[in-house]
Amino acid sequence: MLVEFIDTWQMTEPGRLARTRVPMPELAPGEVVVEIRGCGVCHTDLSYFYLGVPTVQKPPLSLGHEIAGVVVAGDAALAGREVIVPAVIPCGECEICKAGRGNRCLAQKMPGNSMGIHGGFASHIVVPGRFLCVVGERGAIPLEHLAVVADAVTTPYQAAVRAGLVPGDRVIVIGAAGGVGSFMTQTAKAMGARAVIGIDLNEAKLKRMEGFGADFTINPKGLSTKDVKEAIKGFCKAHGLPANFGWKIFEVTGSRPGQELALALLSFLGTLVVVGYGTEETSYMLSRLMAFDAQIIGTWGCTPDKYADVLAMCLDGRIRLEPFVEVQPMSRIAQVFDDAHHGRLDRRVVLTPDFD
Repeated sequence: MLVEFIDTWQMTEPGRLARTRVPMPELAPGEVVVEIRGCGVCHTDLSYFYLGVPTVQKPPLSLGHEIAGVVVAGDAALAGREVIVPAVIPCGECEICKAGRGNRCLAQKMPGNSMGIHGGFASHIVVPGRFLCVVGERGAIPLEHLAVVADAVTTPYQAAVRAGLVPGDRVIVIGAAGGVGSFMTQTAKAMGARAVIGIDLNEAKLKRMEGFGADFTINPKGLSTKDVKEAIKGFCKAHGLPANFGWKIFEVTGSRPGQELALALLSFLGTLVVVGYGTEETSYMLSRLMAFDAQIIGTWGCTPDKYADVLAMCLDGRIRLEPFVEVQPMSRIAQVFDDAHHGRLDRRVVLTPDFD
């Protein structure tokens, strides 16, 4: 299929979008053209657009890194295949990649950040074919919905792997009802967590999570840290669980209050995994880690080799997408950005190209 141009919505500068058309670049060896069927709107996109968080490739560029589509040019073996584009594409050759930590490869490419104009809020994207996740049989699940696998679902899975989450573990998710947190909650339960406590400020969305992996929920609004701890102790007492050791905590909000609560809940033999991104600093007495024999872990994206396992959990229903995903036309990108920025969305929005 001959594609001469890419239609795209570009961030011309932070806070400004413009629809434009750019020439299709010449493919390098190993690259393919993916016709985009859906691209999810992530908090990271909003950080670039509203907060001035710098991108590696300076504007103008197309944002968007949660991408699903169909290969239409390049590698003949992939032609016509439905694929998910990893949000973090490693080089695959460096020492970091060979150590199995390619999600933090220093030469990585990221759609909508370090790949020039070719983010996902566009008609097509040019990417290396090597690390694409081929979808295969997806039943009644729309391909557009699978776009969120590229970040919102695989990032929690990588976090769970980094935490060493195993069946029987006890988990706390702070930000449990958000765009990534809802999948963190589901992932923890899907991987066998015995108890999952969800913490979030959005009461309605938090209660919904009780049907999607959360065994107990706490809205911390108006509560002190001591109140939250007491609520956790009450749940543990009722279910014969230890309250003060061994919990694995996933902080997904990236907010200072969320991080402070996570640090306050970290206790003996505990693990805190920092999943969410924020720009504020948080202080902590590191000697507590020594006293608790605890650990704090950072996590970034997900290695492409894990995508197939995550996709399988979505396709067989262990992780549910449909209740948490909403599809809208890409021409509404400005309004969707505004709605997401001001917390008016109930679901993660996937934008579908409508340039015709």
